[in-house]
Amino acid sequence: MRAVGMRWAMVLLLLSGPAACLAASCSTQAEMSTQDRDLLAGAGQRLVDAIVQQNYGALQASLLPQADQDWSGMQAAVENGAAFMKGGKAQIEEMYLLDATDGTTPADQQFFCSNASGSLTVTLTMHALPPAKYALVVADAAGAKLKGKMGLVLVWDPTGSVPAWKLGGLTVRQGAIDGHDGVWWWRQGRALAASGTPWAAYYSYEMARTLLLPVDFLSSPNLEKLNHEQAEIQNGPAHAFPLTVGDGARTWKIEGVEVDTSLHEADLRVTYDSLGMTDPAAARTEATAVLSALLKAHPDLRANFHGLWAYAVRDGKATPVMELPMRQIP
Repeated sequence: MRAVGMRWAMVLLLLSGPAACLAASCSTQAEMSTQDRDLLAGAGQRLVDAIVQQNYGALQASLLPQADQDWSGMQAAVENGAAFMKGGKAQIEEMYLLDATDGTTPADQQFFCSNASGSLTVTLTMHALPPAKYALVVADAAGAKLKGKMGLVLVWDPTGSVPAWKLGGLTVRQGAIDGHDGVWWWRQGRALAASGTPWAAYYSYEMARTLLLPVDFLSSPNLEKLNHEQAEIQNGPAHAFPLTVGDGARTWKIEGVEVDTSLHEADLRVTYDSLGMTDPAAARTEATAVLSALLKAHPDLRANFHGLWAYAVRDGKATPVMELPMRQIP
């Protein structure tokens, strides 16, 4: 689930050019004063409880006024994430207090959040951030089957009758698939890479990243280690696309393969150039042939993932055709 909110202030993404960012200060949970920690924890807990309980009134009442235009997107994210939270209880995992009050205009900001010894640094990179005090609250739904994860960006609003933390943006994501969390998929990727199955290994690392990362603008030593291990995979799909696959006289051009958890399963999305079939049955036949050819070229995918999505591309437009479990793909 992508980050939603704060379109007025920032794009929640991991920037590729940190050199363009301005330094700003970060306090970890352990470094905060008791007053700051209690105030932030109280606001954060109320909001993550509201997400798990689908309490839209409480969420909207806590919305930063400048983020009103983003409310529909936030509401949709919470609605779509309901399955991730089912059966769970909201608990805060970590909090970061971010001070970007220097300056007078929006600027790219990079926050380095280190533990007391300086041995671990989490980096938060945000784009076009107006001067203000911010906080990141990371939480999960303890006990939920899909181990829902939440990331909330809060903004200190001193303008109200009672100054308070207000909601500026949020993410709601799945944290586990079929009982396996991101750490399991990371270990799976390592094992598959060691066994000489590079395609399944590569996408196991992709699945691990999808399940572990609470927000897109966070980087950590663990994430960097995962990225490094994935980059070391030889003969994988990192530089394989566009890929031509065939079955006899027929060939197809595959533009890309990505992780897809939209059905809460370990699926892969296959995007391919289509002949532009308008008949649904013909489109499904074409899609089945493409998926089958891909699995014959890289059979390790069949044994390690649930199924494949087919996305047909024609005239620059990608259209979903179907999802098939591996056992239904010839």
